[in-house]
Amino acid sequence: MKTGIVILNYNDYENTIKMLNQIKDYSCLSKIVVVDNCSTDDSVSKLKEYENKKIILLEASKNLGYAAGNNLGLKYLEENTSCEIAVISNPDVIVLESVLKELIHDMKTHDEIAFLGPKILENGHISKGWKFPTFFSELISNINFFGKYSHKLLKYKEEYYQEKLTEVDVIHGCFFLGRIKSFKKIHYFDPHTFLYYEENILAHKAREKHLKFYVDTTLSVTHACSQSVDKSLKKVKKYKALKASQKYYLKKYMQVNFLEYGLIRLFYYISLFFCYITFWI
Repeated sequence: MKTGIVILNYNDYENTIKMLNQIKDYSCLSKIVVVDNCSTDDSVSKLKEYENKKIILLEASKNLGYAAGNNLGLKYLEENTSCEIAVISNPDVIVLESVLKELIHDMKTHDEIAFLGPKILENGHISKGWKFPTFFSELISNINFFGKYSHKLLKYKEEYYQEKLTEVDVIHGCFFLGRIKSFKKIHYFDPHTFLYYEENILAHKAREKHLKFYVDTTLSVTHACSQSVDKSLKKVKKYKALKASQKYYLKKYMQVNFLEYGLIRLFYYISLFFCYITFWI
């Protein structure tokens, strides 16, 4: 079962090259596809030096964001290779070959797995997937001092993870595996978000097609925690992208009504008001 990997690059060729040097000789990878999201630095010229039969560089005509950018790589694997499994990875992820081989083995030996993630280690925290957001969790996520609590509401209790392979609602988008036929069945990532909420949206699309997400609780990768994003986007732009994605997710996938959406926005503006007062005091 051949496997390809898609790495999305935007103004971050240092980390991308570091990852390429790490994984280029992994025998479990048949194809490495780097998608450059119309970088404004020297990424393209630097990455072209690494092109060969195994490493492919695709150049987007504009910055497509996470979802549409990864779709370019996924469609290349589907249309131009015989790969059956695709790995989606940020460039600032460290994954051992032994870990990747075991994850691929999980996919090969368990047909019920459509998408699979390892444990994600980032900044001292461990992510092993999470539950679908609820109206209440989205509501309080718009209150600054309750933001962290909203994330805790979506975490599974530790005792939930009894098996090596545990089914979860959503897996972390910085590094995971998926069957290419499963991506194709749900029409890949929804390209209507630029950044954030992609994992939740992908999980909703998969659930509609009865496709399952799992986490291998015995394997882990390390993520530098949005290093590539932080280098490329200012905080204001990141926040605007977050809120735009939340609005789209709430309306299309959670299907909140007019009053529910209005309440969420009201909580956001109240929180923003108190932040301004605190700042000026």
